[in-house]
Amino acid sequence: MKHFFWLLWTMPALGFAQGLAKSSPYDSARYSWRKAVPRNRLRELQPYRPGVTENPFTVDAGHLQVEMDALRLTNSGAGADERQRYWQLGYSVIKLGLSRRTAVQMELPLYNVQKELPRTEPQPEERRAGFGDVSLRVKHNFLGDAQDGSFGMAAIGYVRLPTGGLVGSGGAEYGLIVPVDIELSDNSNLEAQLATGLNYDREQARRYLQLVPSVALEYDFTEKTGLIAETVAQWDAQQRRWQPSFNLAPILKLTENLQLDAGISLALNRLTDQQYFAGFTLRR
Repeated sequence: MKHFFWLLWTMPALGFAQGLAKSSPYDSARYSWRKAVPRNRLRELQPYRPGVTENPFTVDAGHLQVEMDALRLTNSGAGADERQRYWQLGYSVIKLGLSRRTAVQMELPLYNVQKELPRTEPQPEERRAGFGDVSLRVKHNFLGDAQDGSFGMAAIGYVRLPTGGLVGSGGAEYGLIVPVDIELSDNSNLEAQLATGLNYDREQARRYLQLVPSVALEYDFTEKTGLIAETVAQWDAQQRRWQPSFNLAPILKLTENLQLDAGISLALNRLTDQQYFAGFTLRR
């Protein structure tokens, strides 16, 4: 695991060694959320889905981008203390480009279903459903905003509000994400991030630290088809154990502004959740 962190933190140095990214294809002073970038000058669509790893690129100024988990099923690990199953329907991320390098984002968990399954038959099943916790995020790109250089880097700060009632965490949560991108070739990119968060435990009524490093390889077979392979590790101050997973997701780019995806998150130990998902990205 220490080699994983070493790789994550040496990526920025590798990116600088390859040369800084070129300037943006449009003048940041000319375009903003009130004056949108012309559609014929939009950069390539760069959603953060379907994986966990964010990319360092923002939505073009004045444009909206919607990224949605149409359906996601999560089953708790076989070694977890409780058997749980989560359904997420219409989990959406709405992004608005403010300027060349900055965007604001809102996460809307439209409908969640949580089930606690009994370990033994006499116990009843517990079920909660409804709207989840809303997250507000700000993303700023520091390097590689033009998407035509060898290296990109950004930072994302967020706050998650306790809007979900019993379906949500029960308290406000905060976090910082630092994603980087290294262009390996014309059709492949290596992405990595370190996500840190202060999550809330409803039962103990206190917050705890969570770390989620991840590395993803994105490869385009054609202009329309691609694949993401990703390794994710999750650690928090409560369990003090790593929960690693391997994610695999094919991508279908229907148009320059519409992308479909589906995939699976495979648990690499008995504590890690296993997930199945399908969704899309739409830019306007």
